[in-house]
Amino acid sequence: MTENIGVLGKKKSPQPTGVERVVNAPLPTVYGKFQAIGYLDHDRGDEQVALVYGEIGTDEVLTRLHSECLTGDAFGSQHCECGDQLDAAMRAVVAEGRGIVVYLRGHEGRGIGLLAKLRAMALQAEGLDTVEANLALGLPVDARDYGVAAEILHDLGVASVRLMSNNPRKREALIDHGIQVVEEVPLLIPPCENNITYLRTKRERLDHRLPHLDADRKRE
Repeated sequence: MTENIGVLGKKKSPQPTGVERVVNAPLPTVYGKFQAIGYLDHDRGDEQVALVYGEIGTDEVLTRLHSECLTGDAFGSQHCECGDQLDAAMRAVVAEGRGIVVYLRGHEGRGIGLLAKLRAMALQAEGLDTVEANLALGLPVDARDYGVAAEILHDLGVASVRLMSNNPRKREALIDHGIQVVEEVPLLIPPCENNITYLRTKRERLDHRLPHLDADRKRE
């Protein structure tokens, strides 16, 4: 077997893999005081953060896996419900007295990136739905990987969660990576004129559980 030898004839150290906890810092927010635990994802090259509130323990921890959404989280876009979901999740964790929000960078636009998401949004403005737009760009409908979220939860000592999500794929991914999901907690945001079509597409084509949209349809 050939040894891993560098240019100077010395053995090279193997590259680290997986997630590495790098820093833990207090983060006072408008919701309450969280601990921001920063991670480096060596496999994917992303920096990740888990916002932890209270003494979380190991079991049945109220948890949100929140995919990065610059337009929704920072700019207040009404194209999606992401910013409102992040707000609701952080409020719920504080009300619970303990919990975790794992903010997943690299998930912009269901994993296609910011510029590609904006291109997809432009196509949606022309009449395509969110699935059709991604496919028209030659991109996957959903490229997100939740393995890093499971690694972070394992690092935090969490064995089981109450998962705040309407997306069954998140539950399946956590279970596949050894995290028990004891309950799925809906995170239902009232739709608006600008996102109702997008939300219906998520329900009808991406299997998101959005029963409140039925009530909205009856009011039309």
